[in-house]
Amino acid sequence: MAAQTNDGVHVALLRGINLGSRRIPMPELAAIFQGAGCEDVRTYIASGNVVYRAGARLASRVADLVAKAIADEYGFDCPIVTRSAAEIDAIVEGNPFADEAAEDPKAVHVAFLKDRPAKARIEALDPDRSPPDRFVVRGCEIFLHCPNGVARSKLTNQWFDSRLATVSTSRNWRTVLKLQEMVRA
Repeated sequence: MAAQTNDGVHVALLRGINLGSRRIPMPELAAIFQGAGCEDVRTYIASGNVVYRAGARLASRVADLVAKAIADEYGFDCPIVTRSAAEIDAIVEGNPFADEAAEDPKAVHVAFLKDRPAKARIEALDPDRSPPDRFVVRGCEIFLHCPNGVARSKLTNQWFDSRLATVSTSRNWRTVLKLQEMVRA
């Protein structure tokens, strides 16, 4: 039997689940992905990280299928951002705050964007909104370095969403590395 590659492996990043009344047990979330046709479904911590295998056609629809199932079953909207295994690798390799992440991984986060923002919107972002915090927008990701902690930063998902006209969901650097490990397994 040939070894499996990470072709067809994807990550779904759900925003805002298991906060307040927006609860979904991870086995039930995995079952929703399986019901959508995904295979080899695995979850990582209870904050909405799902690794799964899907063909290209299904992968392009998974976020919408799962979001609809969550709305139907649990009664709330849940934005979902997906990335392929190759995209996760590129994110890890392209981290402009790699040195800071090596020194203090809790200070580095990635905001995953649902859509690529317009260049004019990116250029209009205020780089001095939350000193000493810094950010870099690369494609559909925002890399954040928040040395005093992300909870104290004014660089929030809501701020980026409103300025960039998209939806974001953020993960700390350790979670990004764990997801990379999972897509490679």
